[in-house]
Amino acid sequence: MKVLESNFMQGFMRMADDGWQQGWHERNGGNLTYRMKPEEVEAVREDLSFDGEWKDIGTTVPGMAGEFFAATGSGKYFRNVMTAPEDSCAICEIDDKGEKYRVCWGLVNGGRPTSEFPSHLMNHEVKKAASGGKHRVIYHAHPANTIALTFVLPLTDEAFTRELWEMATECPVVFPSGIGVVPWMVPGGRDIAVATSELMKQYDVAIWAHHGMFCSGEDFDLTFGLMHTVEKSAEILVKVYSMTGGTKRQTIQPDEFRHLAVDFGVTLPEKFLFEK
Repeated sequence: MKVLESNFMQGFMRMADDGWQQGWHERNGGNLTYRMKPEEVEAVREDLSFDGEWKDIGTTVPGMAGEFFAATGSGKYFRNVMTAPEDSCAICEIDDKGEKYRVCWGLVNGGRPTSEFPSHLMNHEVKKAASGGKHRVIYHAHPANTIALTFVLPLTDEAFTRELWEMATECPVVFPSGIGVVPWMVPGGRDIAVATSELMKQYDVAIWAHHGMFCSGEDFDLTFGLMHTVEKSAEILVKVYSMTGGTKRQTIQPDEFRHLAVDFGVTLPEKFLFEK
């Protein structure tokens, strides 16, 4: 099977285009990776090349040894993924030590996978272990309302989780473990990768202050839906702040969250159910 005919690549391309259509990927902003299933690798193996140069990842991810990833390319535009996928995307293989990668498909005009590849791989390693192998998608985008809130809310997990939970009843059901927050750091390096992977041990969402959002999920729909829900909640909060100057007449209370958790069968950490 050709890579572009496969269901996983069709889903990868659609998700990239959905993010572009939402306005989350100005210029070459954002990145997406998908940890392929063994049967997906086998289905497209004849379309892959295994004579590419092995290159340093920039970190060590032994838990990803031997895995294959679909990834957007560094400097590539999400708006071009649907029309020029072989230029905009890659399939990469990780070596048997989790130290190097090689491009097996794509990036036909040269280049390398996203500059956030080390961050993605470190977080894939964490989420693979935490989810029993179920999580396969890591997605980073620049949703405007979420970024705007990093200038006005305290940069704490508690502040962001509680405020965004309050904006829509579905939010604590969609992201019951909460949201982690990374203070501003230079993107693309090991430090932000380490900080994010620490948060992703307990959350599926991390917000990078003044930069964007980082989400993990089992498949394309769940991961995109997670980011979409967080950004919709942020948009509501921005509107509430704009209308009231930050004062709410009424909102969802801690005991109401507890009742919601019982009815929907989710566990909400008590650290987010504080009295204001």
